[in-house]
Amino acid sequence: FSGPFTDVVTTNLKLRNPSDRKVCFKVKTTAPRRYCVRPNSGIIDPGSSVVVSVMLQPFDYDPNEKSKHKFMVQTTYAPPNISDMEAVWKEAKPDELMDSKLRCVFEMPNENDKLNDIDASKPAPVLNTSKQDGPMPKPHSVSLNDTETRKLMEECKRLQAEIMKLTDENRHLRDEGLRLRKVAHSDKSGSPTALALRDNGSNSLPSLLVVIAAIFIGFFLGKFIL
Repeated sequence: FSGPFTDVVTTNLKLRNPSDRKVCFKVKTTAPRRYCVRPNSGIIDPGSSVVVSVMLQPFDYDPNEKSKHKFMVQTTYAPPNISDMEAVWKEAKPDELMDSKLRCVFEMPNENDKLNDIDASKPAPVLNTSKQDGPMPKPHSVSLNDTETRKLMEECKRLQAEIMKLTDENRHLRDEGLRLRKVAHSDKSGSPTALALRDNGSNSLPSLLVVIAAIFIGFFLGKFIL
């Protein structure tokens, strides 16, 4: 199936009966809601052929997504008197059936192919049309850049708020460290617990500042390098 897939895309499947007997056929798919098959079953006379139209319904095409849709054409020799096609398939034995499996492939035309189609359909004003259509992708790229810029600004604001919060916490820890130092100086016993609290209070401020700097630098390096 060749895109674009914004409208119904039809592919024809030709079935030929090379035998000297009538053959019943049935077309099945793993995605019945995505396809319309006409005819999806019938009888092919000896040496004749039939064209089956497979219509793919519009959908949002993703080039990174691999298609898992499959079709299966099932055939069997037709009995002498056919009154009910469903009964033929229900009564058919497994060794009397032949299966042919097909995998669906979605292809999107290249930009060069689109330009060639435009040139073929408009022989006179080709150059003018190409000049007008040429700059069209630029506004799209600019809008994408604006979106990225807004995201960066919002992220910067969020990081600034985080930095202010951490700064307040550092100030609180610093005040707490000063208080602990006063307590340690006033404590004449010189217990190990007081000394440990004093060391933690004095060392907490540089460690948190290093963490803040690492977060801020890492964010901007990741945004502008990647």
